Amino acid sequence: MSAPPQADAVRKDPAPGTAGDRLPRAVSGFVVRAGRGRLSLRLYPRPAAVSVLLLALLLTVMGVSLTTGDFELSLTEVLKALTGNGDPGADFIVNTLRMPRLVTALSVGAALAVSGGILQSLTGNPLGSPDIIGFTNGSAVGALIVIVTLHGSMTDIAIGALIGGLATALAIYLLIRGRGLQGFRLVVIGIGVSALLLAVNSYLITRASWQEALEAQAWLIGSLNNRGWDQARAIGLACLILLPLAFVLARRLSMVELGDATATGLGVEVARTRTVLLFVCVALSAFATAVAGPITFVALAAPQLARRLTGSSGPALIPTALMGAVLLTGGDLAVQRLFAPTPLPVGTATGTLGGLYLIWLLITESRKSRA
Repeated sequence: MSAPPQADAVRKDPAPGTAGDRLPRAVSGFVVRAGRGRLSLRLYPRPAAVSVLLLALLLTVMGVSLTTGDFELSLTEVLKALTGNGDPGADFIVNTLRMPRLVTALSVGAALAVSGGILQSLTGNPLGSPDIIGFTNGSAVGALIVIVTLHGSMTDIAIGALIGGLATALAIYLLIRGRGLQGFRLVVIGIGVSALLLAVNSYLITRASWQEALEAQAWLIGSLNNRGWDQARAIGLACLILLPLAFVLARRLSMVELGDATATGLGVEVARTRTVLLFVCVALSAFATAVAGPITFVALAAPQLARRLTGSSGPALIPTALMGAVLLTGGDLAVQRLFAPTPLPVGTATGTLGGLYLIWLLITESRKSRA
């Protein structure tokens, strides 16, 4: 009987003065080998520590969201309700009112953040975000067509949003075709396409009935109000499929950031990798938009904040996903508690804070370009 697999070696990266000294700070770490070298895992101390802290912050926000509100509950009552052993009142508050909204916020925040992280890495531009370039507005067009003209279900809306986002990505690709995926060019063309799609959204609302127009306008602000398990399951399933794929491709994405020639030399099929990652990016933003409406600036800010905290030169998609979840759940909790009993849509909060962040980012990038 063979011995069970065990860790055979734990090796530090090259010592100072060698090639490893030229690597970015986040790259230096530890390689843990198991199963006589057949399996290996590279551990990065700083990104891992940041991820743990973000996870702890996220769990804290979740606990506050589930225990506070118009009807305050203890943590014990919440845990009993989640395990099916609570009283009917607590069970209704937790499992029908608060938990679906919380799951939706977690999933939408993570999806938007990873979508933005992928796009910023592919374009090499901090302004590369689904809501800036137009993917979000394209998804909104597809979803609005289903809502206003087809009166479709949640599944139909998600499919419409995905088609709208993919069609927008294809249109932008055709417009920049032959010039390569240049970050500045993509952002400029994307802003123009986004403005056109915003006009289409306004036109669709004018063609709707009064009641439909009100519902569509409320949806366009971006909100988690009245979100139930149908929405939570839809975005949760999308994240369950797409996020692991993004995390698996994160290493290839970091190589693509080095340039096509370098990535090809390292054995990466650049065209195929870029196509798959772009599809994952559009799909994540499309499903998030279908569920919660076009929530802005989470995809723009979360990847940048995650990179700054981790000190990573690469995409750092896991901390990015956690950062997006923290930003959206925290923002939703803030608008619920500060503006009770009529909470603002969370899209209003993210838009306000994101607008300030965008101004700061533009000023910073302008100073860099002058330097």
